[in-house]
Amino acid sequence: MTDAPLVLYRDVVRPEWVDYNHHLNVAFYVRAFDLATDAFFDFAGLYLDYIERTGCTLYVREMHVSYHREMKEGAPMRFETRVLDVDEKRLHLFHSLHHDAEGYLAATNEIMCMHVDTATGRSAPFPPDRLDVLAAIGRAHAALPAPPDKGNVIGIRRR
Repeated sequence: MTDAPLVLYRDVVRPEWVDYNHHLNVAFYVRAFDLATDAFFDFAGLYLDYIERTGCTLYVREMHVSYHREMKEGAPMRFETRVLDVDEKRLHLFHSLHHDAEGYLAATNEIMCMHVDTATGRSAPFPPDRLDVLAAIGRAHAALPAPPDKGNVIGIRRR
């Protein structure tokens, strides 16, 4: 459970995800990162069974995607997932997308999630057992160097 980072999702660039530039379209980078997020939620016991049982889920409150290298149709994708931080209601995740055969970093995705009670639509604390799992993963990932693009801010850099 405490692999650092976690590799929970792999896929290939699907033909329907390719744009007129013949590479993975920006919208489908987000879709692929969303699938990696779902894989993490399932791993952490926060996915479909959890939602049905507790009436709680996670909403993405903020997301940043940075693009490094293009991914062509059929390219194998490997997603590395890290827990950067967690508190009683929030989860800060970071995904890195790598070309699974060539190893290069293609894109990163940083997200802030809020634990929400679906009945009220308001934030709610994680149950203690789920918070313990998330905190354990976060502790295992804390020893890793800061990920690329963490906390990036958009702007034109003047020299």
